[in-house]
Amino acid sequence: MRDKKGGIQFSFAWIFAIIAGVVILGLAIYFVTQFSEKSKLEINVKNAVSIGVLTNPVESSFESAKRYTITTKAETRIYTECNSQETVTSSFGKQIIRTAEKTYNQWSEDQMTDMEFQNKYIFAKDRVEGKIFYVFSKPFKMPFKIADLIYLTSARDLYCFVNPPDDIEDEIEDLIGDEETRSESQNFYLTNRKRECPQESTSICFKRTDSGCDVYVSDNYVQKSSGRMYYEGDALMYAAIFSDKEEYECQVKRLMNRAKKLFEIYQDKSEFVFKKTRCNSGTDIELMQMISLLGGYQSSQDLEIINVLAQDIQDKQDNQYRNTEECRLW
Repeated sequence: MRDKKGGIQFSFAWIFAIIAGVVILGLAIYFVTQFSEKSKLEINVKNAVSIGVLTNPVESSFESAKRYTITTKAETRIYTECNSQETVTSSFGKQIIRTAEKTYNQWSEDQMTDMEFQNKYIFAKDRVEGKIFYVFSKPFKMPFKIADLIYLTSARDLYCFVNPPDDIEDEIEDLIGDEETRSESQNFYLTNRKRECPQESTSICFKRTDSGCDVYVSDNYVQKSSGRMYYEGDALMYAAIFSDKEEYECQVKRLMNRAKKLFEIYQDKSEFVFKKTRCNSGTDIELMQMISLLGGYQSSQDLEIINVLAQDIQDKQDNQYRNTEECRLW
């Protein structure tokens, strides 16, 4: 309605309707935003928990060199973090998993929540991204089984193994699969020369004669840009290949904490077995030495001497009770 001067007049009802509309629209935007943020948080939490749960079959599998595939509906970033600090509830530190999902071309990284696992040891890059992920596992023994180590990679991250030893080559071939079962998105390759590696792949060389490699694997250490990581056994070798130095050292520290507790249990068992059967394992001194050695663990450089003592304990037990299973500690 116009007044006599040509202005526009609004009745109170119109003004109230406009104000109410603005308020309602503002509230609607607020609640939609809050719902969206809450939804993102719930999705991220569910994804992180799912990653933890989906690795259970890998750990419990008795098959050697078996890879499993994890597929997500949307683009996903998986962050794995290690904390080796002992707590009241756990002496073995914790594995932390966080995920972020890409929605409407934006990553929900501001809505990530830590999911903690005390019994998992996952080795991966700082951030693994994609929709298809591969996991496989190997048991870490010293000399008995300490834990299953899990290796997580994205189908987008290509790894080229150059001139590996025969046993490693056979294992990688099993992981890749034959031509009939091989996935088009498989990310492991075997070559004789570094120049045969696919472009943008991480080259992993087992002979120093190959130059310009991203990763060098020696008999007892893995060298890469993040530093030198010492290892004993294939399980830790793969762990060093697929993770950076900081993460690797933290996880190995957790493994040594776990090994110490297990050796303490076997020390108690040795005393119990002796009282019940008069079987003397003859390893009491070595068990005490191992517990002390593990208690003073500093870095992966200590693994060599720990492994030597572990092998001595195993050999001594095998020789002592070759035909007497009831007297064995493990």
